[in-house]
Amino acid sequence: MTVIQITPEDEELITLLQQDSRMPVALLARKLGLSRTTVQDRLSRLREAGVISAFTIRLSRDLETGGFSAFVTLAVEPRRQVDLARHLVQIPQVRTLHTVSGKFDLIAQVRTQSSGEMDALIDRIGQIPGVTRIETSVILSTKLDRNQGLTTAP
Repeated sequence: MTVIQITPEDEELITLLQQDSRMPVALLARKLGLSRTTVQDRLSRLREAGVISAFTIRLSRDLETGGFSAFVTLAVEPRRQVDLARHLVQIPQVRTLHTVSGKFDLIAQVRTQSSGEMDALIDRIGQIPGVTRIETSVILSTKLDRNQGLTTAP
């Protein structure tokens, strides 16, 4: 991976791609006020440098609104965090996993289709060796998600 300097134009390009990764190069060029060739060159440079590692999809809000999402905070026995993380990455309902500072060691965002599945998932996570304490906060609604282009906060 090559280290590159990210320009303000690169940042604008990245922001547009985060909103719609399938946006045609010609439209990106128009929105940025650059030539199509310049945008294509920037995209190539950003991909080669590893700044852009993948293009992905985002499910519609209709699909995402069904089911349950929660943040699961975990306290972990000393020196067991790596083993616990290996277990958690094998569970498809675990969407993100973060190490954090404070009274907990890890925070996972999880998603299930029903409250019963959420209950079973929390039980399953709590039984993984090394977990000393678990706390779950079910997400009731999302007021701001810049990754999804959602802003309903006042």
